[in-house]
Amino acid sequence: MDRTDDATTAAAATGTLGYEQARDELVEVVRRLEAGGTTLEESLALWERGEELAKVCRRWLEGARARLDAALTGPAEPDNGSAGDAGRADG
Repeated sequence: MDRTDDATTAAAATGTLGYEQARDELVEVVRRLEAGGTTLEESLALWERGEELAKVCRRWLEGARARLDAALTGPAEPDNGSAGDAGRADG
């Protein structure tokens, strides 16, 4: 199982994991840390792996948020900008 963990860590570091896979593996890391029974070295390795997985999840979520924002504000943005400038001009 340690070999799979190494491959997962490498994939997480390069950002090739999908969101769901990274999230599920992060949940497993947290479970293992909370369960205890690991050496200090193993705990540190799990913590580092969890940090990398959290970064992958964060990048996916930020990308999804940016796509949603773009979809919601895309067509209306040019019209609102010009109308707002004209309304602010004082005579």
